[in-house]
Amino acid sequence: MAKIELGYGRSSITFEYDDARFAVLAPNETESNPLSDNEVSAALDDPIGSPPLEELIALGDTVLIVASDATRATGSAQIINLVVRRLIQNGVQPGDIAIIFATGIHRAVRPDEKIELLTSFIAQRIRTLDHDAYDPSQLIQIGKMEDGTPIEVNRALKEFSKVIVTGAVGFHYFAGFTGGRKSICPGLASARTIEATHMLALDFERGGRRQGVGAGLLDKNAVSEECERVAAMIEPAFSINAIVDEHGHAEKVFVGDWRAAHRRACADYASGHSAKIKEKRDVVIVSCGGAPYDINMIQAHKALDMAAHACVDGGRIVFLAECADGLGRADFMKWFESKDSRALELRLRDKYEVNGQTAWALLTKTERFHVQVITELNDEQTRGMRMIKSRSLEEALSNASANAQGYIMPRGAALLPVL
Repeated sequence: MAKIELGYGRSSITFEYDDARFAVLAPNETESNPLSDNEVSAALDDPIGSPPLEELIALGDTVLIVASDATRATGSAQIINLVVRRLIQNGVQPGDIAIIFATGIHRAVRPDEKIELLTSFIAQRIRTLDHDAYDPSQLIQIGKMEDGTPIEVNRALKEFSKVIVTGAVGFHYFAGFTGGRKSICPGLASARTIEATHMLALDFERGGRRQGVGAGLLDKNAVSEECERVAAMIEPAFSINAIVDEHGHAEKVFVGDWRAAHRRACADYASGHSAKIKEKRDVVIVSCGGAPYDINMIQAHKALDMAAHACVDGGRIVFLAECADGLGRADFMKWFESKDSRALELRLRDKYEVNGQTAWALLTKTERFHVQVITELNDEQTRGMRMIKSRSLEEALSNASANAQGYIMPRGAALLPVL
């Protein structure tokens, strides 16, 4: 028998399995080899499609650094520390630098999380800004979408002379990939701008997802293209996109022009985080990879979405998602009052909300598969989402056929199974 550790919050669950029945689907990684400060600095010296920072930002410039929030692991503590030090060495005053957290419609970053995301050295010395997508006083309009919806972003993006975006690249179940343009939109956009861009993921005429929208897709992906159009109105001066290992440390960085560096990072990520499979199987055991990927159900769902690519219709998915922060939105459960996913989709057509689409995506999975979830959410919540709560892997698999073939996905959101 073989053993594997599956991330669950800040701990793990050990699974002993028969390797004749279960195959492990994981990113193409060897042992963790995080980048040293010297290696990150070398990348900053040799940017993609852009002059180095020293030529772009000079004495007198004010600099806004965009950082991801606590729902992402991006290697930001190391990367932003090095960027800030480099800016100061180049003559930028510390008082002319600020860091803003691209929370989108997520909750605000807590003080302890700021230290974890930035290091105490940076958090104590550089001003930080908190984005609120619902606060009109923070927002300015910079354009309109085709349907007339105002394009609104945090006014800080226009109040600083140079903007640097940072983040990590990974798969996104309808925007294609995270990182790059998403630091601006949805990260620093207004709630109604976020809703208008995310709504493009659904085809309300034919039903279901719009063609071209999905994990690993950028070209002709309506959501990604609209988010990029918004980012172009800001035209960030520089970008740093990391690919992180299972511990959240940067193992690669792609630095430079905000479009070119992001595209390069996405291509690299897809090549190392896709797994060709000959068949879908009856059982898929999927972990989000632990914190922060299973911080709440809205984030954890991304791993379930990937597991669906590897499971036969009607099969069993065992889903490890601690959800220490709960659902992610206090009103998330209202969407599951719908009879089924089609009824929920009709509700979205009449009154769209971003988290309603996440609920719809989740419900389409729990309708197609038998989803057994190991979680800290309560029974009422899991039942409402049409999942069965289990106390252990053994309990979750107790009714599965002894001969059933399966897959194990230890970093669910970081691996795309491809037939």
